[in-house]
Amino acid sequence: MNNCVMLCDAAPAAPAASTANAQPAGGMGMMVPMLLILAIFYFMMIRPQQRKERERRKMIEELRAGAKIIFAGGLMGTIQEATEKTFKVEICPGTTVEIARSCVSGVVPAEEPKK
Repeated sequence: MNNCVMLCDAAPAAPAASTANAQPAGGMGMMVPMLLILAIFYFMMIRPQQRKERERRKMIEELRAGAKIIFAGGLMGTIQEATEKTFKVEICPGTTVEIARSCVSGVVPAEEPKK
């Protein structure tokens, strides 16, 4: 144990610093890697999320009466009436609920007739 501590404490002698190899003063040396990390984070995380949200908004704007949708809570229903901010959706025969447009998570694809 003592040998390990002595080896860790012994730092190699640093060569004499010349003015040609001197590091820039301040934090400018760390600025470039940080900017690169932020750029990678933006292109890998933020930008795809924005694109998905844009596509979801477009999908909600295009919904009309008769479309079958899925709510954020998992319920499925058919749009009976579309207003500016809400949908009136029939979730089972005779049961109509009014939901906010933002609660729609997806559109159920139309089933193809079986042969």
